[in-house]
Amino acid sequence: MTTIFLVRHGETVDNARQIMQGQTPGELNEQGREQARQVAERLATEEIDAVVASDLRRAIQTAEYIAEPHHLPVVTTPLLRERDWGSFTGRFIPDLRGEVWPDDIETEEAMMQRAHDFLKKMTATYEGKRVVAVGHGIINKAILAVYASCSMKEVQRMMNAEVRVLTTSSVAVAASRAVTSSETTTASAE
Repeated sequence: MTTIFLVRHGETVDNARQIMQGQTPGELNEQGREQARQVAERLATEEIDAVVASDLRRAIQTAEYIAEPHHLPVVTTPLLRERDWGSFTGRFIPDLRGEVWPDDIETEEAMMQRAHDFLKKMTATYEGKRVVAVGHGIINKAILAVYASCSMKEVQRMMNAEVRVLTTSSVAVAASRAVTSSETTTASAE
């Protein structure tokens, strides 16, 4: 079994401004840095074998705080990147309500596949290990949906710097994807 401490990055300048960040790098604000320090403190006494993060700056910054007390490097992966919001990227989120979604937004099906690929990679690479994985609100939601064999809309949104613990295996990941791939899900902009 692999234990994954799934973390959402700390608050960013654009989170506070309600800007759709998508796959932009992002930068933690002071509150986000404090949140990252608090998560690092909370996880400092846990046995951690690896720290993995999205390759976007805001996730890497958060992961660096967490990795420091364990003297571990931060390994990055594009599988943990936030949803690609296409032409919605950089826009004020409240202005997007009611707008027709453009075709250049990453589909929920693609996100669920990426989430499955991430869990498959973690259970294969870190079998029997304890891994911190720092991602983003929507991709983490997809990971949790694959893990729980449910739709994304059934997963409660993660707050900045929130931690959820998953214990799984490659067999369980394969079984959960079989269930979720047969479901039709609805997307939400978070």
